[in-house]
Amino acid sequence: MSAPPVPTAPDASSSRLRSLTGMRFVASFMVLICHIGIVLVPRVQKPGLTWTEPYFYALGPTGVVFFFVLSGFVLTWAARPGDTSKLFWRRRLVKIYPNHLVTLGAALVLMLITGHAVTAANTVPTLFLVQAWIPDQEVVLNYASNAPTWSLACELLFYLAFPGLLPLLNRIRAGRLWLWMGGVALLICALPFVALSLPEQPVMTNTDVPWWPLWFTYYFPISRMLEFMLGMLTARIVLSGRWIGLPLVPAILLAGASFVVTAGLLPEMYSQTSAIAFFIALLIAAGATADVRGHRTLFRSRTMIFLGEISFALYMVHWLVILYGPMQMAGANGWTAQSTVSRALVDGGLTVVITLLLAWLLYRLVERPAVRRWSRPAAVARSSPPRADVGVGS
Repeated sequence: MSAPPVPTAPDASSSRLRSLTGMRFVASFMVLICHIGIVLVPRVQKPGLTWTEPYFYALGPTGVVFFFVLSGFVLTWAARPGDTSKLFWRRRLVKIYPNHLVTLGAALVLMLITGHAVTAANTVPTLFLVQAWIPDQEVVLNYASNAPTWSLACELLFYLAFPGLLPLLNRIRAGRLWLWMGGVALLICALPFVALSLPEQPVMTNTDVPWWPLWFTYYFPISRMLEFMLGMLTARIVLSGRWIGLPLVPAILLAGASFVVTAGLLPEMYSQTSAIAFFIALLIAAGATADVRGHRTLFRSRTMIFLGEISFALYMVHWLVILYGPMQMAGANGWTAQSTVSRALVDGGLTVVITLLLAWLLYRLVERPAVRRWSRPAAVARSSPPRADVGVGS
């Protein structure tokens, strides 16, 4: 017997995508483990662990791909005809900026206390979330500050473009949505090859990866817009009843296999986005479909939903804990320090615990109060109920 069709809008689009909320934590935790691993594995200097380095390096970029695709999916899923661009932009800015300002302020204080230089280049573009547009490593990746906020510069472009982009994608006939999705996925795969025409010098700090091709492929907001569009097209496929019915478990296995292949076989620049975006889109669609059909999944447990809700705060605090917490990455010998396996495990475990605690505090004391207070004008808040939480990621 074939699976029942996914309800079309408005029934499906009104569903609460709790599994995607749980998946958000997995993606954030991948970024955290990535950054812990790329610091601690070289410190241990055990030849038997060197095979793990490509996978540690790929975990974080894979988590970022997930968030970019997820943003396009859930914003399209939650879009309502009566919404306005100003209200939409207001909600998104209130979602990201309070956490951003608090963590940036904390980063600047910590930089001053520890003697790291605070300059216009490593503060002003980051404050306004335009750093990813500027192909300068000091601007995009100031390792003593909250470097992962470069991804918010990409998200800001997505949010600004979404009200104009959605009507254009809604004009695509349902029968051609898969063709468009495949085309966008192929464009994502082509980006590293386009980047080969860019200069190979200089290289990214502490690596041998050419900076210009990496910036164009990984950090440039317009390049990452393709993943956002992939998510939008995937949402339209599900809402229009064109989903192929791929169950969640096979979708997880496909995404996992694509990660193993791309991380283990492809050069770093090619493995950080490439074909995995397509399989992540399938995974997100399978999770949303499972929620619409009322299936029970591991990702929609109470614990996973709670962790998913604090995932954005986790993303915003984790690098500061790595820099200034037990691992002392911001120290003078942060990149060259040596460690034992037991000490590395203790430092890594403490980093995870402290990050989760600070993420919960940031969510409870900053993010949630700000969203409740400022996401809607007072008049609108009094006249209409809150919008359903569909697991929108930042």
